[in-house]
Amino acid sequence: MKMSKMFVQTLREYPSDAEVISHKMLGRAGFIKKLAPGVYTYQPLMWKVLKKIENIVREEMDRAEAQELLMPFVQPKELWEESGRWEVYGKELMRLKDRHDRDMCLGPTHEEIITSVARDGLKSYKQLPVNLYQIQSKFRDEIRPRYGLLRGREFIMKDAYSFDLDEAGLDKEYENMARAYKRIFERCGLDTKMVQSDSGAIGGSVSHEFMVITDTDAGENDVFYCNDCDYSANSNHAVSNLPEAVVDGKDYFKETKIIDTPNTHSIEELCKFLNIPASIILKTLVYIVDKKPVLALIRADKTVEETKLMNAVGGIDIRIASSAEIAELMAEHGFEAVPGFIGPMKDVKIIADETVKDMKNFVVGINQTDKHLVGANLEDCLICHPEALAEGSHEILRSAQNDIEFTDIRLVERGEFCPQCGKPLQVTKGIEVGNIFKLGTKYSKPMNAVYTDINGKTHPYVMGCYGIGISRTAAAAVEAHYDEYGIKWPIAIAPYHVVIVPVNIKDELQMKVANEMYEALKSAGIEVVLDDRDERAGVKFKDADLIGFPYRVTVGKTINEGFVEYKVRETGEQEKYTPQEAVDNLIKNIL
Repeated sequence: MKMSKMFVQTLREYPSDAEVISHKMLGRAGFIKKLAPGVYTYQPLMWKVLKKIENIVREEMDRAEAQELLMPFVQPKELWEESGRWEVYGKELMRLKDRHDRDMCLGPTHEEIITSVARDGLKSYKQLPVNLYQIQSKFRDEIRPRYGLLRGREFIMKDAYSFDLDEAGLDKEYENMARAYKRIFERCGLDTKMVQSDSGAIGGSVSHEFMVITDTDAGENDVFYCNDCDYSANSNHAVSNLPEAVVDGKDYFKETKIIDTPNTHSIEELCKFLNIPASIILKTLVYIVDKKPVLALIRADKTVEETKLMNAVGGIDIRIASSAEIAELMAEHGFEAVPGFIGPMKDVKIIADETVKDMKNFVVGINQTDKHLVGANLEDCLICHPEALAEGSHEILRSAQNDIEFTDIRLVERGEFCPQCGKPLQVTKGIEVGNIFKLGTKYSKPMNAVYTDINGKTHPYVMGCYGIGISRTAAAAVEAHYDEYGIKWPIAIAPYHVVIVPVNIKDELQMKVANEMYEALKSAGIEVVLDDRDERAGVKFKDADLIGFPYRVTVGKTINEGFVEYKVRETGEQEKYTPQEAVDNLIKNIL
């Protein structure tokens, strides 16, 4: 391709709304163009990258004996009602009506469609196992699209679905897909870590994410891992063993009583006022899960992991309650407390972290401003009654152990101990590029997708789901391979392998050699660009680095001595070769 004919426009500055490296680089280098928030045009350079990633994915999925198909992008409401997800999926599902007033949606995922396809086509145990996959655009109406291709509303994804006779078959296919994913990301030039994760809106019992480890701002997930064993997990799924801490406040409080704690609105203020460690304070937080209030109880030196809490409640949407919502909740139950003094109360769902079980003689809010209960214990005083507080006694605080659900809702922290080997956990940032789920019968059972066994008895398929973000993978590659000058594409997914830069297009010898090398590389199957623009050499070099061609060959004044300059973008290594040596090296290193 001649650069003068390429449809590409590099920019002097980064896009004004770009926050992360991949968004900045891809926008400035002319790979993507924003149409609307979270919606981008893939320009020719970007489309070449995406097709290369797709081809790698296809080759490895076919190698793993999956079969490709293509499902509709627009989906009918009826199938989503069969699975039970139409009402609960959330606002990310873009709902619409056709001209006949039928409810439809833009596909954010394809569990319902593929299950209906299998239901109509897989009738007998003799037809199983089967793995079907597609590569297609998806749409999720993200409330806050950001980070360019990393969190867009429209994106390209490969999703595969396996159908097995039983759990043993699913386990086998799950491992088959895990191996295929490792090969895919290695071929794309990405160092990934397979980590335990939350299944989210897809559902299922077991799931893992493939994370590109990065120290850039684009790493939207914290990944906890152990250097001494193979444990690794997303923060929304990670567990740990805690270091010892003071959890019994008997040395601080000799009796159970209500005390004045004026102006102690934060844990830090309360610790300072009472001269106690945070580990003997029971913190109560108010969340709104699917529009209903939920109280989360946790040791005050720890933090709630919101996805864990949402899953414990069985919800699909979670957020911290606003001050107005807390005031409304207090008034509804006869209290007047402000944040900082909230405690457990009747008739509100309560989820407590496992750490709460070990706490004794602790401090807890009682839904009365400027007051706390000290020396409290689970067995004698947890649910508050406003009429009892009016009498100033804790005796009428009702036991609540049967009213509380205990589960892990704690966010793991660096330095806590690995649950497998007991060594300290490390944490890093990761970008999710793929995920695999064991769905079991989550979709096949409600949708009556069954096969007949050898005895004529029907069973629901045991399903797995396996996704790769094609466009996310491209963006993650930029996050992992760049410098201050631009992108450093891995050779397998680079839009072109080589750019040849004649310094002066009016120099006959330079252009003759540049054209001869261009034709030789094309004939050998190398994807090569000849920068034949009438521009200063500095402009051409800057564009070459910004776009990220893996190799650059410069034909300048040294050609009078028989040499060209050969540069490797990834390492910055530069050598002088004869034109033929440069061609031979490129063929050797690329093909």
